[in-house]
Amino acid sequence: MSVDLPEYYFRVRENGAFVFRVDTENRQRRIEMDQIAVVNVKNGDIKPHGGRELTPGDLKVIEDWMAERVALLAQRDIDDIHRAVDYLNLTTHWAQTRATDEQLDNVTDALLLAMHDLRTVLVRKKADRLLGKD
Repeated sequence: MSVDLPEYYFRVRENGAFVFRVDTENRQRRIEMDQIAVVNVKNGDIKPHGGRELTPGDLKVIEDWMAERVALLAQRDIDDIHRAVDYLNLTTHWAQTRATDEQLDNVTDALLLAMHDLRTVLVRKKADRLLGKD
């Protein structure tokens, strides 16, 4: 069974990835991965690994991956927020229909503080946007 592997592999880490060049064209017909760079999507850094010089092709693939990764992470952030709205609704329903007094005592203060903090930030940000549009 023949499988076409990509030329590059990105081992994702918290702020970016380790970049490997994939090689299957060796005598042992084994997959070899040679680390060529470390990238940071937070600040856009691309650091060659082990004294290597990256080719323009390497840089193009890495920059394309970084752009795709930043877009994916932004999409995930929004998805997480939409899920948080769902959790708030589910929490409201739970508090109204199933929560015991002991359970409510356990979470009420933390929820009220978190919601107050969130509301304060959202109101301030909305006011800033509205004032900025005038």
